[in-house]
Amino acid sequence: MNADAIAAKDGAKLIGEAHKLCADLTAARPRTYWTDLALTALAAYAGLAAMLVADAALVRILGGVAAVLAIYRGISFVHEVSHLRKDDVPGFKAGYNALIGVPFLVPSFMYEGVHNLHHAKSRYGTVADPEYLPLARQTLWHVAAFVAVSALAPVGLLIRFAVLAPLSALVPALRRATRERFSALAINPAFRREPLTEAQARLWFRLEIACAAWAMLFVGATLAGLISWTSFGLVLLVGAGVGTLNQVRTLAAHHWENEGEEMSAAEQFLDSVTVPPPATLPVLWAPVGLRYHALHHLLPRLPYHNLAAAHARLCELLPETSAYHQASAPSFRSVMDRLFGELAKRRAERQAAGQPAE
Repeated sequence: MNADAIAAKDGAKLIGEAHKLCADLTAARPRTYWTDLALTALAAYAGLAAMLVADAALVRILGGVAAVLAIYRGISFVHEVSHLRKDDVPGFKAGYNALIGVPFLVPSFMYEGVHNLHHAKSRYGTVADPEYLPLARQTLWHVAAFVAVSALAPVGLLIRFAVLAPLSALVPALRRATRERFSALAINPAFRREPLTEAQARLWFRLEIACAAWAMLFVGATLAGLISWTSFGLVLLVGAGVGTLNQVRTLAAHHWENEGEEMSAAEQFLDSVTVPPPATLPVLWAPVGLRYHALHHLLPRLPYHNLAAAHARLCELLPETSAYHQASAPSFRSVMDRLFGELAKRRAERQAAGQPAE
């Protein structure tokens, strides 16, 4: 049996064992989802209000920080929305869109029909994966640009909904480009969305109208002087903070070492990263279960509130020789050390080959 066959067999074995051991943890708890979403939204709006209207500078700063963290957590629920089945948590998609998706211009359609492709075994890590880039095979400047561009996310979303949405309704060619290239939370610039199904198109239409109306109202009120340019800038600054925080977190979601080849299940799992307790900061930078990213790729149907229990169970019951343990990292820093180590290795190889180092 060759190495690829052995890896495929080991990957299938691990998936089977994990499914069997965690079969009782797949049910979502609606009360947990709704309570978490509601409290998160409340914290987000309270933080924004404190930042915008408080007199004390310290209160405004703390409000801004709270807003970034709460909005980031709220938007992270779009990941859960993309995995929940219709009857898992009734009405949750609508609740997400009403409380978070439309107000912050990240409606559910930006992730549904996109994220599932990242989990497709034949797409993960390839050029057809919307959420993968071979960052570890590139340069430090590529990684720096990858993070820096995320600060422009709020500007991009305003352009998407306040400008492109109404214009594309009048120009069919622009409409197609908007749908294919500017309607997905993706990091792969080569990704293009596929044509919508009838059900997707109906939801898309309603949400896009709501987002476009809200975005144009926000910009229009600022231009009319109803919202100060200071407040407008602060809101964009919060959005930039959310985008940057998410992009930094993304760096620790995978090892980014694949150059486009199709990967086995075992290879996909080991290219993903879990940063479990006792690390504490992932509660802030990887909320809503995102700290268990490797486990999520192993068992994507597990709801976020059961990931900690599933991880503890698998660590206890799987033997030390199991590949499961290899996907856990002690901290964000350890994941970055590996990434920067790969970048340095590639830089040295380019220099040895007489190529530009960066």
